[in-house]
Amino acid sequence: MSQEFPILDDHFHLNRRTGRGPEVIKEFMCSGGTHIVLVTLPSWSCGVTPVKPADFREVFDSALADANAVCELGCTCYCMAGVHPAEVGRLLERMSLSEAEELMKGGLDVAAEYVAEGKCIGIKSGRPHYPVSSEVWEMSNRVLSHALTLAGELDCPLQIHAESGPCDDVIDMAKKAGMDSSRVIKHFATCDTPLHPSVTAREPFLADWFRDGREFTMESDFMDDNSRPGAVNGPRSVPRTIQRMLQKGEITVDDVCRIHLDVPSKLYRVSFEV
Repeated sequence: MSQEFPILDDHFHLNRRTGRGPEVIKEFMCSGGTHIVLVTLPSWSCGVTPVKPADFREVFDSALADANAVCELGCTCYCMAGVHPAEVGRLLERMSLSEAEELMKGGLDVAAEYVAEGKCIGIKSGRPHYPVSSEVWEMSNRVLSHALTLAGELDCPLQIHAESGPCDDVIDMAKKAGMDSSRVIKHFATCDTPLHPSVTAREPFLADWFRDGREFTMESDFMDDNSRPGAVNGPRSVPRTIQRMLQKGEITVDDVCRIHLDVPSKLYRVSFEV
């Protein structure tokens, strides 16, 4: 019998250089997974050393090729393109802070082209999740503000990779940039964020959030790295968590449809129907 509801993994990585690539999606599907949001990797993970914004196209095109391969396997896959905030550390090894800022903003401009052309459904950006100097922090916020402006102009969602915690200042940043903050997705979110939370499948508060009617999405943050199997969570983690919660009676099929169909459809404005 076919499954009557979708199961979405909202933040998934694939990397043919370090892992299994699209083939790993078969495990996700075998556990009941139906949709993934594939997020582009840092440039170095793709063997790219960017010196100009157009160099990020190789990163984005690699993700799109993987997305097409995933769809051919029978899993619906949407792609988010952007510049990982940790790029700044690598860039500062070979250029000035202002040059790194312009390169990262330019890479986001290229990502925006992919959204405008309908190849991707949104942009990825953020700021370092580890301690940095005040200069790097301020620069990273300028890059994030640029991403928010682009997402506002495109009327698309923005996934951010940032420090643990609420990141509540991003609400005002989004407002100043002309973006709807309800479509700013905090990847690897904690329960105190006012942004849209994308939470990992292992969070202890999931049953409470389902019961309380909270709006959120679920992710594995699967890294596809054979040297770190199962990092951050395995490819089956989201569908396995949903199936287990259903079996235990903690949630209903209606609950699953709300979080894995209704909420992401409103957030991304694409189809999550099975």
